[in-house]
Amino acid sequence: MQDTRPLLLETDFPPVARGRLSTLQVNLGYICNLSCVHCHVNAGPSRKESMALETVDQVLSLVAREHIGLLDLTGGAPELNPHFRYLVTAARALGARVIDRCNLTVLFEPGQEDLASFLASQSVEITASLPCYLEDNVEEQRGKGVYADSIRAIRLLNELGYGREPNLVLNLVYNPVGPVLPPPQAALQEDYRRELGERFNIEFDQLFTITNMPISRFGAVLLAQGKYVEYMQLLRDNFSLANLDTLMCRNLLSIDWQGYVYDCDFNQMLDLPLLARNRRSHITDLPPGGQLTGASVRTGEHCYGCAAGQGSSCGGALEA
Repeated sequence: MQDTRPLLLETDFPPVARGRLSTLQVNLGYICNLSCVHCHVNAGPSRKESMALETVDQVLSLVAREHIGLLDLTGGAPELNPHFRYLVTAARALGARVIDRCNLTVLFEPGQEDLASFLASQSVEITASLPCYLEDNVEEQRGKGVYADSIRAIRLLNELGYGREPNLVLNLVYNPVGPVLPPPQAALQEDYRRELGERFNIEFDQLFTITNMPISRFGAVLLAQGKYVEYMQLLRDNFSLANLDTLMCRNLLSIDWQGYVYDCDFNQMLDLPLLARNRRSHITDLPPGGQLTGASVRTGEHCYGCAAGQGSSCGGALEA
């Protein structure tokens, strides 16, 4: 697979300084039951990387020490980590909000039959990938049969109260098909509500639009199709200075499956560690969160993906 990393390291992206730490985004491993075209993690069924229990406990210690308000769990499919439920239960006991970045189809994997009920019992917020409300577009990105399973999963979550009760939040995620920017989030959200409501009686809280990042699997596709330069120019042409103040990296730390620390999930995938120390920082030697305030975020050309147009973050459009 071709790698965009060497093309992204040198950049003129404006400096970004860290604010107060409020969110930990933890990658529990690259094992996934799907292999999506837009996946910046290059996750899939053949991957073996998975966070160990010792590292999970180190995450929980950091949540307690820093009074982390939001624990954002991702992967791969984070639910396939054997310690996922332990981590969720312990983090909720510490008072943290927990987000599960769910691909929906994992709810029907062997051994996960009670997963939806578990998530509801812990009031876990679900941010679920549904890259389009149309079947053809979803299956182009995620594979045959994924759309039907995704719809079935959302309806199951609705039956449990997700998207209907205030304490059971269900957000959906849209990713573009191909090298284009997402459309305006608010308008697309109404399209999703109308189409999914009329066809399947589905309800959800918000739609998040997320820009595809030119790294890992999607970056390799851009290079193979000769569209990398064109896509990067699109991101640069649509750069908005107003998005810098709300970039997610200003208040977030990203932890990889081994416990190493990064400014964001994208830097993690590019192996660009936190700049707080001269060596790669592990969660066990991370300084108190207050000492990170004002530190420089490590930037690259991929950062234009978060700052282009309406902006992009794991919580959707920045300007929203």
